[in-house]
Parts: sequence; structure tokens; C-alpha cells
Amino acid sequence: MPTETKRVAGPTIRAVHPWVPEKGHRHQLLSDNEQAVLARIASIVRFKKGEQIYDEGGDAEAVFTIISGVATAYRSLAGGEHVIAFLHAGDLFGLSEAGRYTNATRAATPVVAYKMPLPALRRILDSNPDLDVDIIIKLCEGLRGAQRHAIVLSQKRAATRLAMFLDLQEHLQITRGEAASEIYLPMDRSSIAAYLGVTLAAVSRAFRTLVSRKIISLRDRSHVKILDRDAFHGIIEAGSSTWELDAAQAAAGRRF
Repeated sequence: MPTETKRVAGPTIRAVHPWVPEKGHRHQLLSDNEQAVLARIASIVRFKKGEQIYDEGGDAEAVFTIISGVATAYRSLAGGEHVIAFLHAGDLFGLSEAGRYTNATRAATPVVAYKMPLPALRRILDSNPDLDVDIIIKLCEGLRGAQRHAIVLSQKRAATRLAMFLDLQEHLQITRGEAASEIYLPMDRSSIAAYLGVTLAAVSRAFRTLVSRKIISLRDRSHVKILDRDAFHGIIEAGSSTWELDAAQAAAGRRF
């Protein structure tokens, strides 16, 4: 179980604003007063890498915002786990339906988070319309992420899905104001495979394909550098059609 201590300052919720062009980077949505209000009900919880934060279908008792680390939101399906999202500092999670968590969440790295009991949070939201707007802005960012994930899953080739995933991770680093000379992947390859909807072996082959074509290089399993921007974006923009054409041409060459 996580350790827990009371908080003095307050939770941070960060998002790219959906309607204000000048706010193209993730920024703090909460005012000092809103942070102070939430601080009265918030506590800090710490989870070890791999530790479960809550289970799918469990009683929804609290929502969380991450201070540091990365968490994985997933659902269990007949074919195995399906990763829905990777959660970073400033992300809000713990959404529920009919009083139960709609997915499971565990720590992909050591995680420190704010925990806010739902009954107390509901009372605050009832009397603070500005905070309601902040939550809506954050949910809009989550919806955009779900839409991008759906586009990734629509691609037929694992290498195309992987390129889109790497592009998304780089975009998130940029919006967080972090350096993007390399793409940092704190999650393991199994979680990436579960997010992309392919096997672990397919993810490994996709990495090898992009490396062999000198499109990316790997410093280690957690750091990726894009070597050929034109080829990288060409894969993303063309989707699966380019890869299907390559496969068809290769097959034709074998036949004649």
C-alpha cells in the first residue's frame, strides 16, 4: 500500500488550453486559491514501480494528480491488457462510472501523486464553478489523447503505429517544455505493445525496422533519437499505404 502524508500547498493540474492559441504549452490550470482549497482535502501518496494504484471496477474513492513519475491506465481484455494512456506530472486520473473505476492504473515508474477523496472533491466542485471549467479543460486534453490513440490503432503496420507513438511522445515533451533532442520512453516495451495493440515481438521488429532504415537510433531502451525527419514524418503521413506498397513490391519481386 502507498504511504500517505498531508499536503500544505496543493495539487497541480496541467493541460494545453483547447481555445487559447497563446497557451500552446501545458500550463497550470489552477489558481493559487484553487490549489489552497484542494490542499485542504489532498494528501500525498507514493507508489513503487509496478505497484497498483487502483483496480478496474473497484469502488471509486478518490481522484489523483501526478506530482512526479509516470502511471499506466489500462483495461483487462480477453486477449490481455489494453493500455489506454500513459499519465504524467500534472495529469488528473481516477474517472469513474456509477461509482466504480472505469479502468485500472499502476505505476510505470516510481510515482508521487496527490490523492483527493471524491466526496470532499464533489463538495468543492459544487461551490466552485471556475474549478469545474479547469476540470473540463483537462478532460478536453484527455479526449484529444484518446482521439490520437484511436488513429494509431487504425494503422495496419506495427512500424507505422510505433512511429506515430514516438511522434506523440515527442509532442508531449515539447508541450511540457522539455528538451526533445531525444524521445524519452519511461514505460517498458510490453506497455508500449499493449498501447499499440500489437505483440511485444511486433514492437521489437518495428524498432529494428526503423533502426535498420536509419530513421531512428537507440541510445538505450528508454532514449530514441530521430535521424531522418523526412522519412519519419513520411511514415506517419502516409500511414499504412507506404508499408503495404513496399510489401506488395517485395512479394511481386519474389514471384518473378
